[in-house]
Amino acid sequence: MKITVTDKAEKWFRDELGVENGGYVHFFGKYGGGTNVHAGFSTGMRVEEPADAVVTMEQNGITYFIDSTDEWFFADYDLTVDFDEQKDEPIYTYSE
Repeated sequence: MKITVTDKAEKWFRDELGVENGGYVHFFGKYGGGTNVHAGFSTGMRVEEPADAVVTMEQNGITYFIDSTDEWFFADYDLTVDFDEQKDEPIYTYSE
């Protein structure tokens, strides 16, 4: 499990969610929707501090993480977070 966040996605987190240096972004699995490897589940995110992080990645002062309660969703995959300019929102891609 690895997290990669593009510069465009980072800018969105800063501009739209107000995440500043020292801030945290939590990625998690949620019911409904889908991803390129999950049917019936999609990727959620929220700004909050980790409770029990199993994967963390710090980039330009922001820590991105996956908590132990969501390990089932991300196991065996690397997560890349990019930005969709047409939809004006992050996009999540999983790879093995």
